[in-house]
Amino acid sequence: MMLTLLAAASLAAWVFLAFGRGGFWRASERLEAEPDPASWPEVVAVIPARNEAESIAAVVASHMATDYPGAFSLILVDDASTDATAELARGAAGSGKRPFEVLTAPPLEAGWTGKLAALNAGLARAAETAPQAKYVLFTDADIVHAPGTLRRLVAKAEVDDLALASLMARLDSRGFWGKLLIPAFVYFFQKLYPFPVSNDPQSSLAAGAGGCMLVNRAALEASGGVAGVRDKLIDDCALAAQLKFKGDDAPRRTFIGLATDEVVSLRDNRSVSSVWHMVARTAFAQLHHSWLLLGGTLIGMAFVYLVPPVTALIFPIHRNALAGVLALAAWATMTATFLPTARLYGLSAWRAAFLPLSAFFYSLMTFSSALRHARGGGGLWKGRTYP
Repeated sequence: MMLTLLAAASLAAWVFLAFGRGGFWRASERLEAEPDPASWPEVVAVIPARNEAESIAAVVASHMATDYPGAFSLILVDDASTDATAELARGAAGSGKRPFEVLTAPPLEAGWTGKLAALNAGLARAAETAPQAKYVLFTDADIVHAPGTLRRLVAKAEVDDLALASLMARLDSRGFWGKLLIPAFVYFFQKLYPFPVSNDPQSSLAAGAGGCMLVNRAALEASGGVAGVRDKLIDDCALAAQLKFKGDDAPRRTFIGLATDEVVSLRDNRSVSSVWHMVARTAFAQLHHSWLLLGGTLIGMAFVYLVPPVTALIFPIHRNALAGVLALAAWATMTATFLPTARLYGLSAWRAAFLPLSAFFYSLMTFSSALRHARGGGGLWKGRTYP
C-alpha cells in the first residue's frame, strides 16, 4: 500500500510539473529574429576575466567579428589574473575595428564578489569612454558570441522595450559526464526559473544567465546598479530580479532564452569534477544556507526523480502491479518533459530516460555544497572563498 501511494504521489508531482510549471520543459524561449530598429544604439561590453588564458583569445576575437551596425566597444576587466589573460586578450583584439581596452580591477573590497566588483569597475570606466551607450553587454570570458548575436539582442531589446535581454549559453556537453550532467543542468535551471514565467512582466519571477546579459543602462542605474547585488553568488538571477522590480512603480520587461549557436561556452565539462565544482559553489546558497531546506530538497529530489525508476525496476521483488504501472507512468512523464532539452543538446531519445541518474548526482553535489559551507569553503571559485 505504501509503495502504491508513493508511486501515485510521484506521478501526481510529474503531472503538476508538466502542466502547472509554466511549460518550462518545452525549452521554447529562443531569440527570434526581430525587425531592425530605426537606429542602432551604442553598446559597450564589460567582460570580467580571472585566469582565462585558455579561452580569452577566442572570446575577444568573436566580439571583434560582430556585425553590429552601431557603435560598439569592449572593456575587459582583468581581475588579478596570474596567467597571460591580459596579453592574450590584447593580441586577439589587435588593431580591430572596435575600441578595446584592458582595465586592471582594483583590489577586492569586503562585501563584494570578484566578478561583480570587476563589472562595477568596468561600468565606471564605461561611463568615461562610452557615456552615450544605451546598453551594456555583461558577458563572461569563456563565452563566444556569433557575429549576429549582439545585433539580434539589441533588436529584441529595442522592439520589446527590455531592461534585460539574456541568453543561456550553449554549454559543453562532450564525453560521458558532459552528456549525463549538462543537459540535465539546463533542464533543472529551467524548472527552477521557468523562462516563460520569467518573461511575463506580470510574474513575480525573474531570471538571467550571467554569460550573456544585455542590460539597459538607465534601468540598471535606476534599480541600484551592480552594487545592489554585490555579495550575491547567484548574481545573474539576483540582477535580473533587481532590474525587473526595483526603482520604478511598474515591473520592467526582461527576457531570457536558450541559445543554440548564438552564444557558446568554452568551459570544458568533460570531467565530473568540473561540473561538480560549478554546482557545489552555489547550490547551498540557492537554498539560502538553510539545512532545513537542504533536507527538504534532498527528500524531494529522491521522491520525484528516484521513486519512479526504482519502483519500476524492482517490480520482480515487490510484485505490486499498480505501483509498477504508476511508477512507469511517472518515469515516462519525466522522460517526456526532458526530451526537448535533451534534443537541444543532440542526445538520443533513449538517453532522456537516464534523467534520474543525473538527478542523483546533482543531489550529491548539493549535499557537498552544504558540507563545503560547513567547513568554511562554501563559495570557493578561482582561488577565492566568499563567506
